Amino acid sequence: MEAANRGAVDAGGTTIGLNIGLPHEQRPNAYLSPGLSLEFRYFFMRKLWFAHLARALVVFPGGFGTLDELFELLTLAQTAKLARKIPILLYGPEYWNEVIDFDALARHGMIDAEDVALFQFADNPATALRLLQAELEEASADDMPAFAHSRHNPIPYD
Repeated sequence: MEAANRGAVDAGGTTIGLNIGLPHEQRPNAYLSPGLSLEFRYFFMRKLWFAHLARALVVFPGGFGTLDELFELLTLAQTAKLARKIPILLYGPEYWNEVIDFDALARHGMIDAEDVALFQFADNPATALRLLQAELEEASADDMPAFAHSRHNPIPYD
């Protein structure tokens, strides 16, 4: 996340940090805007706010935490628990196709074949930017929360 925050700061943007308190890692980075470094004790609360605030998700190669966040958003999109579409972009298709065999998941009936369309791949910055711009332009400009409000998900964000 530090690289994303640094890029935003270098471009003159505002950045936010959603940190999780862990014993040996995960400290806030130096590129967070003042007052926008939030510390969470529990992963589920961090992911709730992560999904609530996200307008797009770009996922770079990573470990368990990265996979957890990716699958959280994919599951919410797959089960229609998002009030708005959040474009999901996997950066580095070579890595992702080796680590996760999405086609095998569909072939074995673990996901629908259409679920593979919940994300796109990019292998360079120009492609990533083009895909994100197209997806975000397509999305409505409203500021609705990411989570759909229903009797099964009664978290009010009004």
